[in-house]
Amino acid sequence: MTIYLVGETIDAKQAHLGAQAGDLIQLVRGVYVAHDADVDRAILAHAVRIAHYLYPAAYLSSASAFLLAPTEDGRLFISGRRNQRTRLRNVEIVQNQAPKHPSTAPAIVGDDHGELHLQVSSPRQRFLEAFRLRSEHASAITSDMRRQMAERLIEEYGSPKAAADAVWALARENGWYREGEGAERFLLAEPSTTKPPANKAALDLLIAWHGEPIGQLTHDGFEWRWTPQKRKGPVLVRETTPGKLPAFVESLLPEGWLAQVLHDRDEREALRRGRRYMSNITIVESREELAELPADVLNTPLSAFTDAGRFTGQYAGPARGEIEETFEQNLARVFARAETPRLSGVQIKAPMSLLADGALVPAIDQSFTHILKPAGTVGFETLPIVEWFCLELGRIAGFEVPDAALIEMPDGMPPALVVERFDIRRAPDDMRRFALEDFCSILDLPASAKYDGTIERMARGLRPLSTDPTADLDILFRRAVFAWLIADGDMHLKNLAMLKIADPDAKTFTSIRFAPLYDAVTTRVFPGLTTDRMTLKLNGKDDRLTMADFLALARTIGLPTGSAEAAVNALATTLSEHGAEMGLPEFTSHLETTTAVRGQISALVRGRSAGLTA
Repeated sequence: MTIYLVGETIDAKQAHLGAQAGDLIQLVRGVYVAHDADVDRAILAHAVRIAHYLYPAAYLSSASAFLLAPTEDGRLFISGRRNQRTRLRNVEIVQNQAPKHPSTAPAIVGDDHGELHLQVSSPRQRFLEAFRLRSEHASAITSDMRRQMAERLIEEYGSPKAAADAVWALARENGWYREGEGAERFLLAEPSTTKPPANKAALDLLIAWHGEPIGQLTHDGFEWRWTPQKRKGPVLVRETTPGKLPAFVESLLPEGWLAQVLHDRDEREALRRGRRYMSNITIVESREELAELPADVLNTPLSAFTDAGRFTGQYAGPARGEIEETFEQNLARVFARAETPRLSGVQIKAPMSLLADGALVPAIDQSFTHILKPAGTVGFETLPIVEWFCLELGRIAGFEVPDAALIEMPDGMPPALVVERFDIRRAPDDMRRFALEDFCSILDLPASAKYDGTIERMARGLRPLSTDPTADLDILFRRAVFAWLIADGDMHLKNLAMLKIADPDAKTFTSIRFAPLYDAVTTRVFPGLTTDRMTLKLNGKDDRLTMADFLALARTIGLPTGSAEAAVNALATTLSEHGAEMGLPEFTSHLETTTAVRGQISALVRGRSAGLTA
């Protein structure tokens, strides 16, 4: 037995003791899985039973009523008292509100626990569900399913007209008049030999991951539709809101400075003009284009050309030039080509490739292996130095941190920061597949809502997704403490992510863990941000945080308070003691603002550390 349900296959005390001993892993309240089991496979195999256990009053509906199982992309559709969704690693239980007078029928689903008797939408109701407006349940029903449903109804009632009358009777009972009209048109429609004129504004894009097509993204001029391709690999893109761009794809799109530079009017134009993205994603119009694009593989590590935080290779990227053209305009010219990888985030940055001879060049025709972050203007000239310092503080604090170095820039520009990507293959013979999913995507939020979350809400999204939720909840807790100690007011949902890794030929992700630290910055040292608060609230607060607030957070997300208190004390002590001793690369010492900024950060860390440990 791999899945355990409290009250059905195990009692509450046994489950609690098993989880404490490490023999069981809690997925959600009442649902456990054996620690040595293939968790993804176990959840998928028992998805219907788990959904019935969590929502006993609900019934299978939409595509799941047709399949008696989750869809290929891991969604299990049910209908019940309210709209809600529950994510369990590779399975998402999607519940919508049932009609007032549902028509259901009994069905039997078998798994390792035996046979499960439950209710599902009747053939008439599931056919009506296929015509619901702007409904995820409706969009999950494929055209082939819809055709088979229609044939089944016509066979039962004897003719298309009789089937339409039967469906209409149920539609009237529930006030589903538009659904009834759509179902009737489908049942009574005569096959047409005339093709309608094509909408030239429509988009038909192929999305590939590590060069392998994973699905088709289309826009008919009105709304988006995601159609996953039949394949054995892990599910990466999920369509959760019908008609909207999937959250994972939206998280890849340019924003802030780059969106302005590219002059993209909307997401359609952004996707039409770009081809390469983070997470090893390519979006093209035809398979032939895939072969023309380079794979992102780390052939030359940054550590080979770094000395005490200083980049020792040759910078060959955009420069100011000898005319009045700005650095940003030079950088914009790099992005004018569709082959240049697109980046999200509001900070100016450029995709780069580190070659074997140490040359750091724009990643147009080469692998995208590193990210260049040039200095800002009007008081933000030290931004790269501050980020480098904060990343090193994170390394001292025990977090996993990507390699980074400061670069002496040409034409008198302030130092820039180069950071090594951690979401790409590490060598040509590395066949693992990597994907980075930020918490806007995980929580199914648009990029515009990246400042609206809380640490507690992140924990709820993290727990069922992680392959080691206990360790990742501890990392999330310590990341929140770290952000407070360094006064990072920009730790939003897009600056926190899960790193997903699949072994070669694996059907599901082998590892889904909290991503390494990135984009960590002490914001309070910059003009206008001296009173900056935490972006993501915890315990309902975003400023003046105390030990009591962090212990309340620990209790809420399920961490032992003793361990949490020890973690806070350890972080505060380590940062206040060792952070003050940490220096900057020597070549930055001549900059007047560098020493002052370093002193400000150290003072902030010492002050906040003392406040937590007092």
